[in-house]
Amino acid sequence: MSRKSWFLWLLFGVPIAVFVVWALWDNHTLFFKTFLNGLTLASLYFLVASGFTLVFGLMRNVNLAHGSLYLVGAYIGWFVGERTGSWVLAVVAGFLSAAVLGLLMQLLIFRHMQGQDLRQTLVTIGLSIVMADIALWIWGAEIYTFDPPSWIYGSTTLPLVNKFPTYRIFVFVASVVIGVGLWLMLTRTRIGMMIRAGVDDRGMLAASGVNVQRVFALTFAIGAGMAGLAGVVGGTALSISPGEDTRYLLASLVVVIVGGMGSVVGAAIGALLIGLAEQFGLAYAPTYSVVFTFVIMVVALAFKPRGLMGKNT
Repeated sequence: MSRKSWFLWLLFGVPIAVFVVWALWDNHTLFFKTFLNGLTLASLYFLVASGFTLVFGLMRNVNLAHGSLYLVGAYIGWFVGERTGSWVLAVVAGFLSAAVLGLLMQLLIFRHMQGQDLRQTLVTIGLSIVMADIALWIWGAEIYTFDPPSWIYGSTTLPLVNKFPTYRIFVFVASVVIGVGLWLMLTRTRIGMMIRAGVDDRGMLAASGVNVQRVFALTFAIGAGMAGLAGVVGGTALSISPGEDTRYLLASLVVVIVGGMGSVVGAAIGALLIGLAEQFGLAYAPTYSVVFTFVIMVVALAFKPRGLMGKNT
């Protein structure tokens, strides 16, 4: 291990180890409950950021309306869930509505602005404001919540923390399954290889007979759909309200920066760090809880500018 690595372990590892020992000695139940809550929040952040890492990290499309896709997917999912009484249909509706919006954005906007980061940024900021205002006009400023289905409702008895909400355990398991599925799609399937090849050398991929625009449109739709799916999942675990779009866009940006652009594994690691930092901050230092998130981002940029799992070009 290099001298720099030893320095980092001493600088951050020792204080964290001291805090863990103190927290376990002071109140071990609070520590483990906070840890599980951190895993739940990290799972939700990963669901949002996994779509963002496909669009921003992999395709290099700056979509600052990603948080609005989360919010719109959540609202539409809530509407469908209220009308049908089915939480599963609400999840499907949230995914499909955001995927369709993302597909339209790719065809009408990003297709004509490839490589123009500033224009993409300005246009998607405008779209984000418009979509948020339309959602506010239709659904108002009320706070909406979902009722999880009966098979994941209630609590489950766990060691050390006694009872913990079953739905939150389900969110964690679902995020792991989705993460593994996305990783397999990108690394083990033909469509994944075409996506990565199109990002590295679009001209060569097009010369081989592949419709690059179709591949990119499909990728963008999947990434946007993940935001809508996360909207329903997050609305069930927490709530839906105006302003959530900004929160989850910021969380996605931090997760991708910390984890590394274009890496599903990096997004999972970044989401885990941010989720745990936020929950432990709220539990043990609520005044400074927001600071911990940005400390992680600053440290990542200082020592790993491309992110923990980012690749050098």
